[in-house]
Amino acid sequence: MKVSHKPNCFRIFYTLACLQILLNTFAILLNTFLAISLVINKWCLFFLSFFFLKILFIYLTEIETASERGNTSRGSGRGRSRLPYNGMCLQGPAGVPGRDGSPGANGIPGTPGIPGRDGFKGEKGECLRESFEESWTPNYKQCSWSSLNYGIDLGKIAECTFTKMRSNSALRVLFSGSLRLKCRNACCQRWYFTFNGAECSGPLPIEAIIYLDQGSPELNSTINIHRTSSVEGLCEGIGAGLVDVAIWVGTCSDYPKGDASTGWNSVSRIIIEELPK
Repeated sequence: MKVSHKPNCFRIFYTLACLQILLNTFAILLNTFLAISLVINKWCLFFLSFFFLKILFIYLTEIETASERGNTSRGSGRGRSRLPYNGMCLQGPAGVPGRDGSPGANGIPGTPGIPGRDGFKGEKGECLRESFEESWTPNYKQCSWSSLNYGIDLGKIAECTFTKMRSNSALRVLFSGSLRLKCRNACCQRWYFTFNGAECSGPLPIEAIIYLDQGSPELNSTINIHRTSSVEGLCEGIGAGLVDVAIWVGTCSDYPKGDASTGWNSVSRIIIEELPK
């Protein structure tokens, strides 16, 4: 039996059909890839355009801001705004703060406000009678003796009568003259004022004392020294009218008296003055 080597028509047709299918499939895939590429290209172009427009907007905004800062900055060459450099905005150094401006002029005075309401009625006040005092007239007197030379140890030495004008005033009295005290043992004498025979009680007596300590023959305790002294003070509570003002000499409490002398070889005086309280 002989084997035939001639090509089979059916196999050839089948092969060609397969090739046709493959070619059609490749064409379909190629068309699909091209369609997808076009869509991708469109979206890429859209995003690229949007990004470019955004960069352009930012660039224009920065240029406008820089120009405004340059117009409002103070001083020459200070406070420079951002300048474009290779498509980028660089921050310049900060400018020096400007000086304070001159104070403005005073404003126009405002219009007067609306008058306020009347206040509440006050309480009824007390009626006080005004009292007018008379002006003060000086009232004083002086009694003096050229050589009183009074050697008594107890009693009244001298007196001076005074007319007191007001009951609510005070009397200032002064005695000035030489005083002396001597003794061998310790002794004390007291010179004081009286008013109408009584010592001052407003507030306290007006007095002065001399005390001499116990001496010895070696110290010559009987030394005789006369010194000009004064007795002075203010007395209140004395009524108006005639007042007998007197200077007296007496003893100190708890001490014996000595040998007293008043007004020896010199002028003695009593001065009386009425003073307002």
